[in-house]
Amino acid sequence: MFADKAKVRVKTRKARHERIRKRVAGTTEHPRLCVRRSLNHIYAQIVDDENGNSLVQISSLAPEIRGNAGEKAKLDLSKEVGRLIAQKALEKGIKSVVFDRGGYLYHGRVKAVAEAAREAGLEF
Repeated sequence: MFADKAKVRVKTRKARHERIRKRVAGTTEHPRLCVRRSLNHIYAQIVDDENGNSLVQISSLAPEIRGNAGEKAKLDLSKEVGRLIAQKALEKGIKSVVFDRGGYLYHGRVKAVAEAAREAGLEF
């Protein structure tokens, strides 16, 4: 019974993601900041869809985050991921992105990544 509900949840998220991706695409001037989350970790990457390149990527598994992860909550790790993705993007000269929430609700950890990236200097 639980497995059936989980499959439906994943299927509906993927449908939402496909709907979003019809409208959201990254260009060379404004690459796409996409967020993916699992039960324990969160991943963010900046993608240029025109050239098919991943420009910057970070996750909660990165050594700079993982070192302090023992006592932090998942929401705090998500904020750290957002701050670091913005920092790395600005180092590469990326100032403006479009946000792809990946079919997830703009709530909780996904929202934390976006807000931390904005606070660190990314525009979207």
